[in-house]
Amino acid sequence: MAQVEKRGGLLRKSSASKKPLKEKVVLMYDEIFMTEDPSKCSPRFWEELFLMKVNLEYLEGKLESLDGEELMKIKDNINCLFQHCIQALGEEHPIRVVNALQTLCALIRGVHQKNKSTSGFDIINMLMGFDKAELCMKNLMESLDSLLCAEGSESLKSLCLKLLLCLVTVTDNISQNTILEYVMINSIFEAILQILSHPPSRREHGYDAVVLLALLVNYRKYESVNPYIVKLSIVDDEATLNGMGLVIAQALSEYNRQYKDKEEEHQSGFFSALTNMVGSMFIADAHEKISVQTNEAILLALYEAVHLNRNFITVLAQSHPEMGLVTTPVSPTPTTPVTPLGTTPPSSDVISSVELPLDADVQTSNLLITFLKYSSIVMQDTKDEHRLHSGKLCLIILTCIAEDQYANAFLHDDNMNFRVNLHRMPMRHRKKAADKNLPCRPLVCAVLDLMVEFIVTHMMKEFPMDLYVRCIQVVHKLLCYQKKCRVRLHYTWRELWSALINLLKFLMSNETVLLAKHNIFTLALMIVNLFNMFITYGDTFLPTPSSYDELYYEIIRMHQSFDNLYSMVLRLSTNAGQWKEAASKVTHALVNIRAIINHFNPKIESYAAVNHISQLSEEQVLEVVRANYDTLTLKLQDGLDQYERYSEQHKEAAFFKELVRSISTNVRRNLAFHTLSQEVLLKEFSTIS
Repeated sequence: MAQVEKRGGLLRKSSASKKPLKEKVVLMYDEIFMTEDPSKCSPRFWEELFLMKVNLEYLEGKLESLDGEELMKIKDNINCLFQHCIQALGEEHPIRVVNALQTLCALIRGVHQKNKSTSGFDIINMLMGFDKAELCMKNLMESLDSLLCAEGSESLKSLCLKLLLCLVTVTDNISQNTILEYVMINSIFEAILQILSHPPSRREHGYDAVVLLALLVNYRKYESVNPYIVKLSIVDDEATLNGMGLVIAQALSEYNRQYKDKEEEHQSGFFSALTNMVGSMFIADAHEKISVQTNEAILLALYEAVHLNRNFITVLAQSHPEMGLVTTPVSPTPTTPVTPLGTTPPSSDVISSVELPLDADVQTSNLLITFLKYSSIVMQDTKDEHRLHSGKLCLIILTCIAEDQYANAFLHDDNMNFRVNLHRMPMRHRKKAADKNLPCRPLVCAVLDLMVEFIVTHMMKEFPMDLYVRCIQVVHKLLCYQKKCRVRLHYTWRELWSALINLLKFLMSNETVLLAKHNIFTLALMIVNLFNMFITYGDTFLPTPSSYDELYYEIIRMHQSFDNLYSMVLRLSTNAGQWKEAASKVTHALVNIRAIINHFNPKIESYAAVNHISQLSEEQVLEVVRANYDTLTLKLQDGLDQYERYSEQHKEAAFFKELVRSISTNVRRNLAFHTLSQEVLLKEFSTIS
């Protein structure tokens, strides 16, 4: 018997005739693309169609090949196909349901591709007809809700979620996707929650469910009342919130693991040997090559959960017992292609397995630790636009956490100590820290470490001003909590002070270049006010009196930097230029720092002269400082412990619109043909009697 080959819906025998034959399903599609009703001549046409294996590629390609006028001629048949697909979703035979779901995917994508320039209403008319749209979508959403909540096949649930993701992401700007109005009216929110609260379903579908929810929350969120926002903000079921946290933690964990694997590959490979031979000149290049695609879809889900739901804050600090269990997935799930934004879900074996420990000594982990580690990797390199967006979103999430009273309570809890191994950027002037030497400390120390690390490693030509401002704001909000609650945190504050002073030096030495693009005085004022916060209130939250002495020592030791800053802002505030007002604010803010320098410096010089010492030791300087506090006069500055709370709508709307657009585009790309063809699925149902 001659061998049969199959290509694009054509069957041809590899015999001498070479005459192509079309699959039956393709012939049936061709009938739909005629102007006549296909069921006129064949009453069982629709019944038979859904028993045929779908040819997604052919159906979608055929829709895209027609021009607008040709498509309008077969509108009635398209409407009819759409309605019969919805009817088939209620069938008992799972093969029909599978084929109906896949056909709906092809129809929605094909018609949208064809009608990119037209309004959403035209697309609704083309798929369903205006008069039947409301009922059609009600029936569709009810069927999908039933399938997702039923005890049945996990593969069917997977396909339902794929269809919903397809429906949500057919337009780049999801707020212009008018079909989603019906998804708002006929909510599937409870079905998503059920998936997240039920461990077997969560392991199979948690990733898709969380990404779907994050996208639905962003539909016209600034223009109208979005029921998904309202419902997400009041979820208080512990199992559901923990389930969502677990899915996010596992996706971020997988990223961290991949990065660690690549890092080890570089360290043990030929490139590492070459670097050792030649020297450290390749360190920057080596770092750039360790690149794992960021996952902004899952980061957006984390942001929405933290920002909208106060109850979710508790999930951040909870250890997940399931992370210690390795389970076998119920059925294999096809992997999706990697995209530039890395919105690819982790493979099913990752979703159902554990987060790897942060290092050998760490027995437990939680979502916050995993997120901090993820942030430390993503924020290393902000030259790439996607990483810049990811870094910004990480800092926005940390801002929301730093403002939350309950989050601060567990961040600063002395009874919750963890060893958090953050990634540090390779730099020529410092050695790689030994992971084993990390102390166990409250989680706030890891947040501060992350901020210090960012400050130290991003002083460059392409200066990320926005990220620096957010970074300093996070530190300020944490200090405000410590001052308010009188939390004496045992932290190496010197590292923060040193980083802040070095940042001021960088701003001054690059004044001309930076002023051409940024108002550097906003950042300078924030840094100076952090020092003012320590000077004014440090005695209430610094761990020991000697810590307060060390603060003064650092200010005196680096007095030249503060003197230079004062000269710079004085020069610009006395000129009638554009920076006059911004610079004068810094001038006023420096009053106490200058008072400290002007008070102690003469006394230190006098001490050195009397004792005939050319260079004083740190202990000798501290001795002078302690002896002369009483005669120091400082000015009380108001508002140092006040801050403007984070507001998404007024300041971040443009950023989130662009971010959601890029996530939507990449989720759509991930829904490739082979992820929908589901050979496994058909094999699964072929055994059902």
